Amino acid sequence: MMKVSGCGKLFIISAPSGTGKSTVIQRIMQIRKDLFFSVSATTRAPRAGEVDGSSYMFLTHAQFEEKIRQNDFLEYAEYVGNYYGTPKKPVFEQMKRGNDIILDIDVVGCKQVKKFMPEAITIFIIPPSLEELELRLRTRATDSEDKIIKRMERAKTELSEKDTYDYVIVNDSVDDAAHEILTIMDRE
Repeated sequence: MMKVSGCGKLFIISAPSGTGKSTVIQRIMQIRKDLFFSVSATTRAPRAGEVDGSSYMFLTHAQFEEKIRQNDFLEYAEYVGNYYGTPKKPVFEQMKRGNDIILDIDVVGCKQVKKFMPEAITIFIIPPSLEELELRLRTRATDSEDKIIKRMERAKTELSEKDTYDYVIVNDSVDDAAHEILTIMDRE
């Protein structure tokens, strides 16, 4: 168990790929300027419009594996052939300053973080339906058919974990989902 001095709270937000989690988090960050968003590291290629250092820290596989060896991650996992992870240092620095932090991580990462930081508040965003999720994945047109199938299979597995989270939010409207999460943050 790891305790970080300071009074900042750690909010973990998870959701199956395509649920709109990133869009909801962006809306939350527009409304609450005092939140700190933890930028994850990944080995996947940037998507259109993504910026290194603000969307993700884009690393090579070799760079990521070196950071694993150096124990630089709060959590990490491999997903669809790429690594994703949360660098420890910026999270701990912000918490020590008393800032609330949002982690955008998957269910595997959430379990890893909760082992060390059981006080973390967990929020799971679900799509209105699996059909809507598949439509969103196809509409964004960033993945091959094979990757869409893998993402849908993984989504079903992840959805079975939703009851292990403190809160579950349905994203049928970005604004409604963002405001529900902000209400949770204020209450916590």
